[in-house]
Amino acid sequence: MNKLLILFTLFSSCFSSDISERNEGISDKILIIYLSRTKNTKTVAEIIHLEVGGDLVELELKNPYPENYQAIVKQVAEENESGFLPPLKTKVNLDKYDTIFLGFPTWGMQLPPPIKSFLKDYDFTGKTVIPFNTNAGYGVGSSFRQLKTLCEGCKILDGFSTEGGIERDGVYLAIEGDRKKEVATQIIDWLSEIKMRAHQ
Repeated sequence: MNKLLILFTLFSSCFSSDISERNEGISDKILIIYLSRTKNTKTVAEIIHLEVGGDLVELELKNPYPENYQAIVKQVAEENESGFLPPLKTKVNLDKYDTIFLGFPTWGMQLPPPIKSFLKDYDFTGKTVIPFNTNAGYGVGSSFRQLKTLCEGCKILDGFSTEGGIERDGVYLAIEGDRKKEVATQIIDWLSEIKMRAHQ
């Protein structure tokens, strides 16, 4: 009986080690990159990171947006109208990754200009891109459709979207406490659906 227990333990250890190594290999090729102003998208990115591993990177601009809400709304509207792509401070070696989780809030019912910059700056050919989004209750707008247009040569999986803060009304970090637990459950279900959970 003891011998059987020892053999089972050894087998279990080897099996667990194999799973762990396989997940490490997968997670080494995953990038989770996000843009977040009120930390809601950041919170979603961190939950995803806990589930799939990989590298977690915040997208930063060379010239940060103004803190004032009305000022940033005006600037983003002008950038969207003119097609201006703000230069990014963040640099990544995209060659290291097969899968990119791309997180962003909905700004002006479309992709934020810095996300457009990121998509323009890098070659996504052959990559799998998985969008995730937070918004003020109005949904993703045209952002997921724009991503399909701008991400040339990449495979795009079904994205995730959830309601975050409403900066206009002074509601900033909304995904915390019980709301964070609720969103975490939604994220786990979504990752399972797109077969991206490392722990399933």
